[in-house]
Amino acid sequence: MQTVTMLKINERLKTLSDEKLVVVFDFISYLADRELNKSLLDEATPDAIECMYASEQVLTRDWNLPEEDESWKNL
Repeated sequence: MQTVTMLKINERLKTLSDEKLVVVFDFISYLADRELNKSLLDEATPDAIECMYASEQVLTRDWNLPEEDESWKNL
C-alpha cells in the first residue's frame, strides 16, 4: 500500500477542474460523515439506539406523506 500525504493529495487536487473538485468534496464529505456516524453509534447507549429506532417508525408516518415529497422534490 502506498503512503499518501496531504502534500501529495494537495498536488493532485490542484490539477483538477472545479467540476471535479465538487465531486471530490462530496466524496470526502460522505466519508467524513460516515466516520462520524459510526463513532456516534459506537458511543450510543443501548437505550439511545432503541429510542432512535422507535422514533424512526413514528416519524416515517410524516416523512412518507405526498406533501413531504412535494416539499423536497427540488433538492
